[in-house]
Amino acid sequence: MKDKKLLLGDEAIAIGALHAGLSGVYAYPGTPSTEITEFIQNHPLSKERNIHSRWCTNEKTAMEAALGMSYAGKRALVCMKHVGMNVCADAFVNSAITGVNGGLVVLVADDPSMHSSQNEQDSRFYGKFAMIPIFEPTNQQECYDIMNIAFQTSEVLKLPVLIRIVTRLAHSRASIMVEQDAAPVNALNPDNGKHWVLLPAIARKQYLVLIDKQDNIKKIAEESLFNRFEKLDGKGTGIIACGIGYNYVKECEPKGVSAILKVSQYPLPEKQIEQLATMSDKVLIVEDGQPFVEEQVKAILGPDFPITGRLTGDLPRTGELSPDNVAMALGKAFKTTYNDIHEVVGRPPALCQGCGHRDVYKALNEVAAEYPDARIFGDIGCYTLGALPPFRSIASCVDMGASITMAKGAADAGLYPAIAIIGDSTFTHSGMTGLLDAVNENANITVVISDNLTTAMTGGQDSAGTNKFEAICIGLGVPKEHVRVVVPLQKNMPEITKILREEINYKGVSVIIPRRECMQTLGRKLRKAKAQQK
Repeated sequence: MKDKKLLLGDEAIAIGALHAGLSGVYAYPGTPSTEITEFIQNHPLSKERNIHSRWCTNEKTAMEAALGMSYAGKRALVCMKHVGMNVCADAFVNSAITGVNGGLVVLVADDPSMHSSQNEQDSRFYGKFAMIPIFEPTNQQECYDIMNIAFQTSEVLKLPVLIRIVTRLAHSRASIMVEQDAAPVNALNPDNGKHWVLLPAIARKQYLVLIDKQDNIKKIAEESLFNRFEKLDGKGTGIIACGIGYNYVKECEPKGVSAILKVSQYPLPEKQIEQLATMSDKVLIVEDGQPFVEEQVKAILGPDFPITGRLTGDLPRTGELSPDNVAMALGKAFKTTYNDIHEVVGRPPALCQGCGHRDVYKALNEVAAEYPDARIFGDIGCYTLGALPPFRSIASCVDMGASITMAKGAADAGLYPAIAIIGDSTFTHSGMTGLLDAVNENANITVVISDNLTTAMTGGQDSAGTNKFEAICIGLGVPKEHVRVVVPLQKNMPEITKILREEINYKGVSVIIPRRECMQTLGRKLRKAKAQQK
């Protein structure tokens, strides 16, 4: 029996993993992947089966913990946004060399158009680089259906499997059919093989094992139920539609199209691509992200066969796809269904009213103005909005944890004062090692850990270092007297600015921790407490 449910793509993935016999999900919150772990955390089956679902410190620790669960014979899911793949890449790539025991699925949510990200990188390249199977669901139903197949594929091949989704699929809803019963959880069965020890002699053998699996991986993709060939009008344009791009093609009701090859599992089904070419005058590649497939199809069909897509300008080179730009690529006219309202003034995002970060930036701006060369190096979090009016405080924001090491590098170059501002969750994610570098060289920097007691930007998840930051900083070697805690409130501004001046004038590493709870999480707690009193 099956139930009908209205689910986000993220939620469909989560319940698909639960129904596949999941034992643990490991993740660091990051839009658009966050809701997967949250759904699992709140699902009754997680409590019933004691499924591990705590947030990890970063994506690397998540990948490694999931690999450990796989080693023990259990099914594990790792979730992250695309830039998190950069953080876990060492463990991810090497997991293809060690292989797995229990099924291991790595779920990556890419963000074309950079709705909440620094770049548009396409995680399919990581899967190809690691030489493992890749799935790319088309819709919410496939998000659910693919999970069990992905775990099975992982266990058959003894390899991790990558599933790639995009923002538009992760955060849109559809009615899907789900099973009523979940598969049983795998029994504890640790792997005793030596292949987990990647000494060079073993790694070389394991790499050959991975190479030997490539033909089977291709065969499985060629026969996949998620790759489908649809014959249409005979001769004309052939379309290769990848993942969510298939939906946009179907919405356009294309005419003069010979056939559509829907691709939701990789490596690319080369035989079907060659068959499409024999039926078509040219081939249009419709893929959300970078020209991952377009480049490979050019290699498969040769330089003389006409191939269009993002590289040729028939589809936009950047940003996410839409039914409109796909229709244009197919030569169809479309009508704009809305007009811009010029009277409405744009409202850029801003820090919440009452947010502690506001008081931190006000103090930093006041003190920094006293030093002609002062620079404030920023980091990833809601406090990145300090780059915008009315504060315009930070000079950089590159990646998680970069504020401290960039401030150190600037100080190494002679810049003074070099100030880093970093959030509590970002500090434990990637900032601690940078602080250790600074301590080891006694760099002349001031680090501000703006602690709002949560991972605020992604919705208020637990922060790994809460109530530990003073101990962490002292443990890393920052002198105890130069680890200062303040409460960022307007009435405390004289004290905060005084401490900032003192620590900037100190020739070495100092840390200031402004600590006040996020207004959003505080509001939720107060509302919950009020509701419980009724």
